[in-house]
Amino acid sequence: MLLISFGTRPEWIKIKPIIDRIDGVIPYKILFTGQHTSLVEEYLKDTFIVNIVEAGNNRLDSIVCSLLNKNALFDGITHVLVQGDTTSAFAVALAAFHRKIPVIHLEAGLRTFDIDNPYPEEFNRTAISALADIHLCPTDTAASNVLSMVGHNSKIYVTGNTVLDNLVGLEPTISDIVLVTMHRRENHAQMHEWFKAISVLALENPGLQFVLPLHPNPNVCKHKHLLTDVTVIDPLSYDKCIELIRICKTIITDSGGIQEESSFFKKKCIVCRKVTERAEGIGTFAYICKEPSDLKPLFDSIISSGEFIVEEECPYGNGQAAEKIMKIFRLENI
Repeated sequence: MLLISFGTRPEWIKIKPIIDRIDGVIPYKILFTGQHTSLVEEYLKDTFIVNIVEAGNNRLDSIVCSLLNKNALFDGITHVLVQGDTTSAFAVALAAFHRKIPVIHLEAGLRTFDIDNPYPEEFNRTAISALADIHLCPTDTAASNVLSMVGHNSKIYVTGNTVLDNLVGLEPTISDIVLVTMHRRENHAQMHEWFKAISVLALENPGLQFVLPLHPNPNVCKHKHLLTDVTVIDPLSYDKCIELIRICKTIITDSGGIQEESSFFKKKCIVCRKVTERAEGIGTFAYICKEPSDLKPLFDSIISSGEFIVEEECPYGNGQAAEKIMKIFRLENI
């Protein structure tokens, strides 16, 4: 039986196409580790195994400790699938490794090669690669990253990213909306400066509507008052978020996943981070903005170009990842 683990909304969005494919074909259980209860409650079902993360002085320690020594979770389990780079994904993979249960890593091989950006995700995904048995990589670059680490005898497959499977059939259009999302841990210390810079853009571009779904993290919310001339809204459901990406003119974000989704819709996005693990889209779909002071000239350049649809293929796949993964599962006798 396959155990599929997730704890955040992005993880659920990326495993759901696989669950839809294997349902009724491969026996499975789902482990929900509980980081984003408020953001994923619309998806939760009684069939999920819920493991509530224990309280503690260090959030990351608590996640790891609460997922180890849980033998009952692995009863009857022959394989474990974890997605991405969260601390819960690492903890579940480590627990499976301790029990010699093969680990399947979905979205394997993403790298910035900077242990602090993003933190702790860069460590988590590298550590999962070290113990995983099957690596499901979204791109050739990701596969090369895994290959250089684990060697030619490993089971490394290029599948595309499953998040794009959710978007098949949707067509892009252009409106006057600029979608903004900001939440990452490494931006918390400068969040007030990012919000000020975004507000300046909104003030200077009255013909554009800047829309920012406010992340519930207190380190983000406390700076809400700085978002003048910006339409601040509550966190969106996944479908509504995708609709904004589909229709917007451009995007300002520090998200990883949105870089993939915007590329699928041929949109440009400004990535407010020191570095990104989605290097394939840099210079065509995505533009790195390392500091708040760099935001205005970069944004002005994109707007003044008048080119809001990119005539390039999405580097992260074509929306057929889950179908490829099913073939791999049959090949590997999952």
